[in-house]
Amino acid sequence: MVVEPEMGALDGKVAIVTGGAQGIGAAIARGLEAEGATVAVVDLNPPEGGIRADVASEADVARMTEEVLARHGRIDILINNAGLYASLAMRPFTEIPLEEWNRVMEVNVASMFLTCRAVVPVMREQGGGKIVNISSGTPFRGVPFLLHYVTSKGAIVALTRALAKELGKDGIHVNCVAPGFTMSDGVKAHPEVIEKLRDVSIAARTIQRDQVPEDVVGAVVFLCTPAADFITGQTMVIDGGQYFH
Repeated sequence: MVVEPEMGALDGKVAIVTGGAQGIGAAIARGLEAEGATVAVVDLNPPEGGIRADVASEADVARMTEEVLARHGRIDILINNAGLYASLAMRPFTEIPLEEWNRVMEVNVASMFLTCRAVVPVMREQGGGKIVNISSGTPFRGVPFLLHYVTSKGAIVALTRALAKELGKDGIHVNCVAPGFTMSDGVKAHPEVIEKLRDVSIAARTIQRDQVPEDVVGAVVFLCTPAADFITGQTMVIDGGQYFH
């Protein structure tokens, strides 16, 4: 008896994962690959075979899109994961320099506008696609002392909803995933962030343990599969039950 190999839910699909070199982005890239997708990892410091790009740069995003098409011929999935977080100092909003505020908005919000604007025409020509934006649980809880970060992540939820309405007729589904405080590589590189947020986050959760990047993968992969073909404009909060959304 010949046993046919199992088909993955994303066989034949091509995905872009921004900020995919480490942490949550790398875990998502592995999850998509496990379901059969071909993944283009985009990062400022990409792994071998990845694409180097600053997704807050219009020129870089245009080049990234062209390079993915040249390599793979199509784009079915866009995971907007790149963002600034762990390197930001927690402080009263009156002490946040305007330059830092603007940089957070560029990297966390404008980058998603740019990548969507570049990729959507390709998806339209193909007859559809899936976009998943990575936000955060912080705007739902009103976390203080990171006003620029929390504001940017709230903007991503709004962007998701408005874009989903605009693209529904094109068969392009736009959804959002909002992780809680995650022990990613970026967070681990900043012990002062762990000291301030780790214990309080765990204590506030219904599932009281560390959140790791792999905890986010299942929801993101699901939203990219045909099983989620009637879901758009939604935000899934994944934080171990810290916030019920």
